[in-house]
Amino acid sequence: MKCVLIHPAWSPEEIFPVKTSQINYWQPLGTLYVGAAMLQAGHEVEFLNGAFMTHEAIMARVAEIRPEFAGLYSTTFGFPKAVRMADALKQIDGDMFVCVGGPYPIAMKGQCLEDDGANFDAVVTGEAEMAIVELLERLAGGKSLTGLAGVDFRQGTEIIRNPPRALLEDLDTLPFPARHLLGDKADYIPPPGQYQRTPVTILITSRGCDRRCIFCFQADRHRRYGSRGIRFRSVDNVLKEIELCLAQGYREIKFIDDSFAADYDRTMEICREIKRRKLDFTWFASASVNQVDKQLLQAMKDAGCWAILFGADSGVQKTLNSLKKGTKLEMIRRDVRWAKQVGIRVSTPFIFGAPGETFEDGMKTIEFAMKLDADFANFHSLTPFPGTPLHDNLEKYGSISGSLSDRTYQSAAFAPFTMTHNDILKLRQIAFRRFYTRPKFLLRRLLQMRSWHDLQVNLQGLRSLYQLWTTRNLFHRWKGKAGTHEIAERRAENYTAEI
Repeated sequence: MKCVLIHPAWSPEEIFPVKTSQINYWQPLGTLYVGAAMLQAGHEVEFLNGAFMTHEAIMARVAEIRPEFAGLYSTTFGFPKAVRMADALKQIDGDMFVCVGGPYPIAMKGQCLEDDGANFDAVVTGEAEMAIVELLERLAGGKSLTGLAGVDFRQGTEIIRNPPRALLEDLDTLPFPARHLLGDKADYIPPPGQYQRTPVTILITSRGCDRRCIFCFQADRHRRYGSRGIRFRSVDNVLKEIELCLAQGYREIKFIDDSFAADYDRTMEICREIKRRKLDFTWFASASVNQVDKQLLQAMKDAGCWAILFGADSGVQKTLNSLKKGTKLEMIRRDVRWAKQVGIRVSTPFIFGAPGETFEDGMKTIEFAMKLDADFANFHSLTPFPGTPLHDNLEKYGSISGSLSDRTYQSAAFAPFTMTHNDILKLRQIAFRRFYTRPKFLLRRLLQMRSWHDLQVNLQGLRSLYQLWTTRNLFHRWKGKAGTHEIAERRAENYTAEI
């Protein structure tokens, strides 16, 4: 069948505070996996990415292709855009089969066919690779979709809810992501300072997580599949994909596993194989604190790892407990110290707005971040995405914006009962200001400058700092009560005076 995979058009201003140069474009790995499975099954596939195409340009291309099947990707934030895209596709060809998948549809399932989704014919309710292939096979053969595991669909005026599809246990059976569908690989640029070489690709060596953080969505919410809820690819399979990426011209890889070091021995083996095969690339990975030690970090460094992300999230232990992180502040301090000792740069994201967190707790987190002195830090707002324990228990924790367009890490869609939405946004601005204007940080960045790329990153950083100090309420999209940002400012000043 002739197929298109579409990410509906979006603009950076809808997600990023563009004045701070945080705009980035990651490769859509999930879509590339689905595209690879469809191609392997013999279908024609084209990918239209709304990160680089307007809605009108996408529709013009669809009108030219005249596909029989359109697969739309949707996050929570992007669902209204997916609805709009489905409506437009049906105007081009009412017989085109329009299916939607992605994090939001997986969480909401058949409800997506009811919530303004009149022009969706089906929704994928789990991992899509095998479900889409079977769906296309049935459509091509004129067969009913009844009983198709992992797909809910519309049959006339009725919505048929099929059983869920078991998660794929053997990830080695999947074809490698169809990166050739991306077009120009140079278009996909990570955030400034978050890469060493270009072009950059992303790669995942496992699926799932064994942790139970209340803000994280996992397809297998009950952790029933794989080892401790994690399904691992074999080391040989991972290395073959790395070698393929290098042959395709990529010079850096970002591993996007929830925790690259979840299996200590396997991670060590991957590092040894990279070094043994003399594979020349730089890489970045994430790991949970308490899953690494200095020996593993040294092995990662020796294999080309230049940076690691530790999900610090808070500098207050009771906040970590409320998030169900299962970590301690001392673990964070220790692992950051170890990584820096072996020469790996460290990124530590933090979150404001946890259940029970106060403005004063947020200020303590900022102080913790500065003392931790990682190479990079980000400061997000907590967002309750559908399918997460936080979203399922909202009435216990706080209030949330009714608009899906607010459900990003940049705007404060959610606020606990102990803070206001504008408190959270003010904390974000204070955090960025204080962390990135420390003389120690600025001197280190100056001394680390080695290339034209480093100079460009530092200039972008200076522009961001200028905006952080000169633009009032830089992160404010939420229309809260008048005057709450002034209250937050006074509270921040009072807290600083106290310490």
